Amino acid sequence: MAPPLTIIGMGVSPDDLTLRQRSIIEAADILVGGQRLIDHFGHLACQRRVVDRDLDGLGDFLQEKMPGNTIVVLTSGDPLFYGIGAFLVRRLGADQVHILPNVCTVAAGFARLGEPWQDVRVVSLHGRNRTGELLRHLAGGDTVAVYTDPTRGPAWLAGLLEENAFSDVGMCVLERLGMPDERITRTTPAEARAMTFSDLNLVILKPDPVRQTAPILFPGMPDHRFAHDEGLITKAEVRAVSLSRLRLFDRAVFWDLGAGSGSVSIEAGLTVTRGEIYAVEQKERRIRHIHENRTRFGIGNLQVVQARLPEGTTDLPSPDRVFIGGGGNALTDIIRSAAHRLKPSGIIVINTVLIDNLTTAVHTLEDLGFDVDMVQIQVSRATPMPFSHRLEAANPVWIITGSRP
Repeated sequence: MAPPLTIIGMGVSPDDLTLRQRSIIEAADILVGGQRLIDHFGHLACQRRVVDRDLDGLGDFLQEKMPGNTIVVLTSGDPLFYGIGAFLVRRLGADQVHILPNVCTVAAGFARLGEPWQDVRVVSLHGRNRTGELLRHLAGGDTVAVYTDPTRGPAWLAGLLEENAFSDVGMCVLERLGMPDERITRTTPAEARAMTFSDLNLVILKPDPVRQTAPILFPGMPDHRFAHDEGLITKAEVRAVSLSRLRLFDRAVFWDLGAGSGSVSIEAGLTVTRGEIYAVEQKERRIRHIHENRTRFGIGNLQVVQARLPEGTTDLPSPDRVFIGGGGNALTDIIRSAAHRLKPSGIIVINTVLIDNLTTAVHTLEDLGFDVDMVQIQVSRATPMPFSHRLEAANPVWIITGSRP
């Protein structure tokens, strides 16, 4: 027997529906979907349920009604491409759901423009914070198709681009695709900030072909790639080991406390693409360096906070991972404050060159119930001599890792 629930993608308008899809819709006992989609079938004599933000309530309704009813859920585009289909499959089970896909908005948009899109990056801002991912793609020279929402619309997106030195990116806003008042607007971020757009839109971003792409970012970047005060940067080798100890993941909330140049935050952006990165630093000159490095490498989900520690973390979201690269006499208070906010199974990594701070860090973490691990790194770099090279030793650095059981 066919599953009791069918999810049908309508494409960008009812004109995209196949005869088979229309016949299934017309035979439904219950029709579910957004108000705009259901209104296309007002002539049908069936029960209706409008989809709102209460997805759990929708799941309960469907589970209750599935026995004995034929249910059709209408979605725009393709149900499994940033659509409700994935949620319903998880909630109801794949064997209870039949999915009939259709053309997605991105495919329809590029068809309108007559352009291929197999190499295009697609980012959804609909209820998601993917600005870091978006800006990294643009920094690499990629064309990006962006699903927006009423809060993060084209004008908001234009402001984000200008604030991150992407004012030369071309914007194409495709509104109300498939409808009689469909509109396609080619514009610039500066112009788009002052414009008003329909909430139903797709934005296509194209970097200037002659624009110099962002420098390639990789773990353990040479120190000279970052704007920084001479000597006041977590050295490349120490940075690489510290980041490995942090065990970052893509949706993490990461605090970089005493961020200095922000080099640890910048490289954290390689992994934390869907989460949030906060670089907290007190000194104005170093704050300027963090902003410069943020723009240089396109780390759009990096927030820069100028504040003293530990007070400066009060308003930040609770972290999954914390790096402490400074602290001085306030190290104990900084560790305790971070540990108090740290999520379960979180990790704190501390760098210090001071023996007293090594003792302070270890004892404080142990007192707080953390599993503590330590490693010392001392790097010697080759320095040219008239007939050969000699090794010049840098200061040894302690890397202390505290893992919450």
